[in-house]
This record gives sequence, structure tokens and C-alpha cells, in this order.
Amino acid sequence: MSLQEQIKSAIGAHGMWKGRLQSAIEKRSSEFSPAAVRLDDQCEFGKWLLNVPDPAIRSSASYNKCVDLHRQFHQTAAKVLDLALTGNPDAAKKAMGIGSEFGKVSASLTCTMLEWSRQAKQ
Repeated sequence: MSLQEQIKSAIGAHGMWKGRLQSAIEKRSSEFSPAAVRLDDQCEFGKWLLNVPDPAIRSSASYNKCVDLHRQFHQTAAKVLDLALTGNPDAAKKAMGIGSEFGKVSASLTCTMLEWSRQAKQ
């Protein structure tokens, strides 16, 4: 898969987490544990991202920013999921809401991936 295809796939996959987290808040259950979600090297994008063999890609500022934001995304998603699963739905909703850490990290990750994809096309 090309860099652009990997990034497009990752944006879609991570976007699906909003729905999964909303569902976990509503149902107070999830097929995922917060500990598993916290791991940034288990999703398909994380496996690819952390094992990119190309030194030119690994040394780019966009790559390094994506690695950091991807890690933060998983950490903040795990916090939301933990709140949802421990019966704290209001806090979980707030932790996903506008201006939340999760919202900011998620938006930053998506913007960074889009910029990285545009740069790679040039």
C-alpha cells in the first residue's frame, strides 16, 4: 500500500473510534479494554507506522508528529473508554466533547496525516 493509501485507511479507522466510544458510553460495555486501546502498536496503522522501513519517511517531521499524535490518540481514547466502562457516562461524554483532549488530539492527528499525505504526493 502506498503512503497515501495507508494514511487514508488510518483516517477512516481512527474515525470509527468515535462511534465505538459513543457505543461504549451508551452500552457501558465494549469488546475492547482500555489497556488494549492504549497500545498504539496494535492497530493496523500503528503496526505500519512504527515499522516503516524507509529512513527518509522515518526522518520526516510529519512522520514523527504522526507517531506522537497517534500515541496520544490511543491514550486519550483509552481514558474515554475507561470512563465509559466504569459507569461514568457523563464524564466519558465530556472527555469526548468539543474542546476535549480527545477531540483536540483526534483533529490534530487527522490534519497532520492529511498534510503528510499531501507532502508525499509532491
